[in-house]
Amino acid sequence: MKYESTITAIGNLARNFLENNNSVILLNDGLRPNLADMVIEHTAGDLLQDIAVGDTLLIADAAFNIIAVGEDVNKNIRQEGHCTLVFNTTGTMPGQIILQGDYMPRLCVGDKITIE
Repeated sequence: MKYESTITAIGNLARNFLENNNSVILLNDGLRPNLADMVIEHTAGDLLQDIAVGDTLLIADAAFNIIAVGEDVNKNIRQEGHCTLVFNTTGTMPGQIILQGDYMPRLCVGDKITIE
């Protein structure tokens, strides 16, 4: 396991981002209260190894293949638990992890986010 955290809060706009943009923004719990409506807050976790193409990201019991990792992702996750998860579409931003899976994830407080 490279990384593990637990969802602690889901901002009011975060579900809209998932439905309309196929993406969610992750950020360590309580780090930036002014962004709380836009993000999925989670417990701070230790990134034990860099995230790479071919890894698997799990949200609860839904698995997604990591097909691209932006150049700033590993640094941002280590510093703030911050990145944007993009599901079943393309992206080009340096802070994005591009994921491929069978369906969009459900998001619930208490769900684990794991990268293997």
